[in-house]
Order: sequence, then C-alpha cells, then structure tokens
Amino acid sequence: MNAINWKDYIASDPAILYGKPVIKNTRIPVDLILEKLAAGNTTADLLEAYPNITEQAITACLLFASESIKSEIIHKAA
Repeated sequence: MNAINWKDYIASDPAILYGKPVIKNTRIPVDLILEKLAAGNTTADLLEAYPNITEQAITACLLFASESIKSEIIHKAA
C-alpha cells in the first residue's frame, strides 16, 4: 500500500481553475504535472520549475491518476 494519500495533496474547488484537480495551495493542475512527466521531465526538473510543490505532491499526482482510471474499461476499436 502507498504511504502517501493523494487526498492530502490534491484538491478540486470550483473557484480554482473551474474545479480542475490541482496541487493543494497552488494553481498547478494535476494534468500539467502528468504531461510534464510524460514528456520526460524528472521530479527534480519539476521541483526546480515549481518550487511551491514537493516530491510527495508529484507522487500524489501519479496516485490520483492511477486511482482515477482503475475502473475505466477500454474497448478495442472494431
């Protein structure tokens, strides 16, 4: 089991970025962090670019994404 609970790091508030999930106490959306990781940025790169976040917050973004798609069903195209 993960020691990090993503709910401690991720929030969604309709008054902030129209309710997009963001790292708490920032306006940095989870999807931005995921896109940057997918593009090859390292955790160190992100910590340098966004000094208001922590390594745990980055991990929380990954855990949030994982939990968000656990029940998704992908259908193959015919």
